[in-house]
Amino acid sequence: MRSTIDLPEGLLSEAQRLTGLKTKREVVAMALDELVRRRRLEDLRTRIGQGFDLTQEDLEQMRADD
Repeated sequence: MRSTIDLPEGLLSEAQRLTGLKTKREVVAMALDELVRRRRLEDLRTRIGQGFDLTQEDLEQMRADD
């Protein structure tokens, strides 16, 4: 989907430097993926309760073990 957005150039440049990604599109896509991943984990923690501290890698390993 095409969109036109005004992004802070310094923030975008730093994100590209930190991630090593070459295009602005890649940086924005990665940021959105990370936002969704974190919110899903937050939702899962809320549903399960306190003391639940799994990483994405832990969840993937649990899925692979099933």
